[in-house]
Amino acid sequence: MPFNLPILLTWLRIVAIPLLVALYYLPADWATAHERDLAATAIFIAAALTDWADGYLARKLNQTSAFGAFLDPVADKLMVAAALIVLVQLGRTDAIVAAIIIGREITISALREWMARIGATKSVAVSLLGKIKTAAQMTAIPLLLFHAELLGYDSQQLGNWLIWIAALLTLWSMGYYLRMAWPEIAARSHEK
Repeated sequence: MPFNLPILLTWLRIVAIPLLVALYYLPADWATAHERDLAATAIFIAAALTDWADGYLARKLNQTSAFGAFLDPVADKLMVAAALIVLVQLGRTDAIVAAIIIGREITISALREWMARIGATKSVAVSLLGKIKTAAQMTAIPLLLFHAELLGYDSQQLGNWLIWIAALLTLWSMGYYLRMAWPEIAARSHEK
């Protein structure tokens, strides 16, 4: 297993997941609700920034690896899933939103794995639609974690609008990826 700065950043993102969740299980006298929300928001934003930084550094330092290419999306999906579950538990987003986003990630990850196995990864390469979906959810989640007024706006309301937009884009992008992969799926559905 290679170890370099981009992979270290990815591992830090994975380590941040239990920290984000644990904030909401601290004894009540250790931190106020707002302090917890602020810390969770900071952890999530830092994780999102390391997601950008690890990819940039891997390319810039010529430290790309198969292991890094595997670990990076796993870390992203785990962080988003953990944050969504926390937000559902806190009553800040609907379970249906979390189910749509998490379900799509599992489906598309499995599809990409299968397409890689048959040598057809170009059919499920990341699309612009997927990037817009990611931007919407990576903006919505910190707003929902923050859960207070931000620059005169209700972060909860803005976060809810964005997370629903992300959920709709999630369904749309899943349909796009499945449609792109359909010729391969159909061609192999009759194989034994």
